[in-house]
Amino acid sequence: MEERIPGEHTAVARSRLSKLSALFSQRRLTPAQRRIARYIMDHPKEATFLSSSELAMRVGVSQPSVVRLSAALGFSGYTEFQEELRKIALSEDVENREENKFQAAATAEISNLYALREFLRNEKVIREVGERLSRSRPLVVLGLRASAPVAGYFAYFASKVHPEVVLLTTGGSTAMDRLAHASQAGASWMLCFLMPRHPRETLEIMLYAKRLGMSMATVTDRAPESIVSVSDMILPAEVGTRLVFDSQAAAMVLAGALLEAVSDAAPRRSQKRLEDFERRAAEFKWFVTE
Repeated sequence: MEERIPGEHTAVARSRLSKLSALFSQRRLTPAQRRIARYIMDHPKEATFLSSSELAMRVGVSQPSVVRLSAALGFSGYTEFQEELRKIALSEDVENREENKFQAAATAEISNLYALREFLRNEKVIREVGERLSRSRPLVVLGLRASAPVAGYFAYFASKVHPEVVLLTTGGSTAMDRLAHASQAGASWMLCFLMPRHPRETLEIMLYAKRLGMSMATVTDRAPESIVSVSDMILPAEVGTRLVFDSQAAAMVLAGALLEAVSDAAPRRSQKRLEDFERRAAEFKWFVTE
């Protein structure tokens, strides 16, 4: 039975299924490729956000079979094939409804959030990252240029549940000094936010952190070899590219999930620190009373 968003109209689901069927009918497919196509048609919301290896595992075929299906349908690779599938899987009433550019930007972000939701399905990964970040004291958070706001968001709230957080939002020698001092103080992990455009300085700082013996988890929209080789964990967060400047809704939600995981990793410490903060907030009247 086809998976649908709660409240989604049946006609929309039928339209989507028809488009997927038309896509897969363009070429004569091998038995393995037909199995992949059938799985995608039966599970459009889930399947279209899986990596080629994850999709192959769900279907019970080899990863090259998924890649060959992409090529057989005329796509340059699995990524291009996946993008087309997402357009279809998340389409609304394509026959009668058109979006303006602002709505299209929101729709694209919804697509990114669906992709993030599928990644977060593996709860163990996020909890593992949270535990490792929680144990690092101090915990270093890196985010330069466009990545600075989401890094600042994470660091601000992480400081409410973690004893010591070092935030790096500017590069250069100052960042290197602060990183070295954090390492000498016992920092074992760094959380890096690397969103477009990817600053060369960020990679330089990451390489220096590696030289200092630190491990790192990287939140990024793309993972070229230069980033994969220096990261211990890659946490994917697509960006919206429909407007003049990129939007980072998925990265912010992922940062929130990581904050929850850091808090859960040391519940007593987190609770005590939060209670202490609330007492100070009440004493000094930091916030406007509703």
